[in-house]
Amino acid sequence: MKRSLILLASIFLLIACKNEKSKKEDRILSDSSGNINQLTVVIENDLWEGEVGEAIRTNLAAPVDGLPQEEPLFSLSQIPPETFTGFVRNTRIFLKIENNSSKGMNLIEDEFSRPQTGIVVMGSNSSELIDVINKQSDSIVKTFKHTELTEKQRRIRKSLKKDDALSEKFGLNLKFPSAYRYAKEDEHFSWIRKEIPKGSMEILVYEVPINKLENDSTVIANIIKMRDSIGEARIPGRLEGSYMITEKAYAPYLFETKIDGKFAYETRGTWEVENDFMAGPFVNYAVKDEKNNRFVILEGFVFSPSRGKRDNIFELDAILQSAKFD
Repeated sequence: MKRSLILLASIFLLIACKNEKSKKEDRILSDSSGNINQLTVVIENDLWEGEVGEAIRTNLAAPVDGLPQEEPLFSLSQIPPETFTGFVRNTRIFLKIENNSSKGMNLIEDEFSRPQTGIVVMGSNSSELIDVINKQSDSIVKTFKHTELTEKQRRIRKSLKKDDALSEKFGLNLKFPSAYRYAKEDEHFSWIRKEIPKGSMEILVYEVPINKLENDSTVIANIIKMRDSIGEARIPGRLEGSYMITEKAYAPYLFETKIDGKFAYETRGTWEVENDFMAGPFVNYAVKDEKNNRFVILEGFVFSPSRGKRDNIFELDAILQSAKFD
C-alpha cells in the first residue's frame, strides 16, 4: 500500500512537471532584441563600479583573439535590477548578478522573450560573486557566443545566396548571404567577397592533402606555410609583386574544434601584404576529411582600415561554421 502511494505521488509529480514545461513552451513570447554581441549586465550600481564589475569586464570584455586592434568579446551595457522590466527584459543575452545565500550559477532560457539566454550569478558577498565569475567565465562566454552565433546564422538564412558551385567542387554546402559574390574561382579554389564601406569581407575555400598539415613539422608552422603559399599564388595585393601573407610579428592562435562533426584546426590571427601596407584579421578552419585524404580549408578575412572588425569576423565565423559536407 505504501509503495503504491509513493508510485502514485511520483506519477502526479511527473505529470505536473510536464504540464508546467508545456505551459512555458506554449507561452506567447516577444521576439528578443539587441545587436549581435551586445550583453546586458543586470547589477547594482555599487557592485558594477567595484570589484565585481571589474571581474565582469575583465572576463566578458576581454580582447577578442586575433584582431589587430583590441575589441571586446561583448559590448557591455549595465542596468540596475529595478530597471530590468518591461521591454528591457527582451534583450537576447543578459547576465544577472544576485546577492543570494546560495553561491552558484543558473541558466535561464526563453524566460522573457525568444530566443533568449540569461545567466544568473549568485553569491552572498562580493568575494563569492567574483569567485563564480572567474571560475565560470569560459562557460559563460561559450554559452553566450553559442546564442549569438545561432542568431547570426538565423539572420543569414533570411537572404541566402543560391549556390551549387562549392558542392560540385568540394562536396561542401556553405550558407552565405546573397550580398556575397564570387571574386575568383577555378577547379580547386573559390574566392567569395562582400563589399563593405571602405573595405571588404572575403571567404576562401580550397583543399590540401592531409600530409600537408600533419607531418614532422608543427601544425601551426604548416598552416602558416600553407596560407602564405596560397597568398602568394592566389591573393595579390594592390602593388605589383605584393601578396597576402600571415603577419610575421605575431604567431596566430591555434585551437582544435569540430565543423559538421569533423575534426578541425581553428587558426585566428592577422594577415598582412608583402611589399605593401595592408593588414587585417583572419579566421581559418582546416577541416579534416580522412575519407578523401584531405583537409578542406575554410577561411574568412577582413579588410576594413580604421574600423572595428569584431562583428565582421563574427559574421564570417557564422558562415564558415554553417559548413555541411555531402
